[in-house]
Amino acid sequence: MATGADPSSGNQDLQIILNARCQFLGTNQSLEGGRAFLEALAKAVNDYAQGCLSGIPHPAETKGENGEWAELTPLPEQALHRLVWHPPADESSEAIAVDLSTVELFDLVEAVDQFIGDQHTLPDFSLTLEPLSRRHRQPDEPFTQRAIPASLGALGLAFFALVIYWLPIPEIREPEVDSGNTPNLVQPDNGNPTDGPTP
Repeated sequence: MATGADPSSGNQDLQIILNARCQFLGTNQSLEGGRAFLEALAKAVNDYAQGCLSGIPHPAETKGENGEWAELTPLPEQALHRLVWHPPADESSEAIAVDLSTVELFDLVEAVDQFIGDQHTLPDFSLTLEPLSRRHRQPDEPFTQRAIPASLGALGLAFFALVIYWLPIPEIREPEVDSGNTPNLVQPDNGNPTDGPTP
């Protein structure tokens, strides 16, 4: 272990990691590796936990520089989560898989969070968190259900346009003027008294 602080101060930083091991109670399988293992495990656990909590699956992470990578996949029929560690390509060992319950998964999430939050353990390691782009978001409704109202509106508009097209255009007729009979015009009462006697 290499430390970056003064040994007499009591605040020693763990800056080099040679071997990290991850084992769960009740299983005889363990995952182990160096710093690349720890970084890949932290990234995979973080992405998978965010996908579980948000309901939006995160894209799979690419392999590390030596070909090592960790992945978590759901096993919905068994209500489990499979953690698989693919060691570097130069090692002869095969991928190791461990099936985790939801409680074990979130215990692992908590351990990874504590590791990342510890300022004295690998202080140069940080997990970059980025929001997902909109293309990863699943729509609330399928496209067919969202397209039905728009297609019904367009169909209704086309139907009414067709009906209006086939309606006859009304003929414009000039008003008929009868020249022989002139209408009797009634003069309005101006408020003048009539000449006749009043009762």
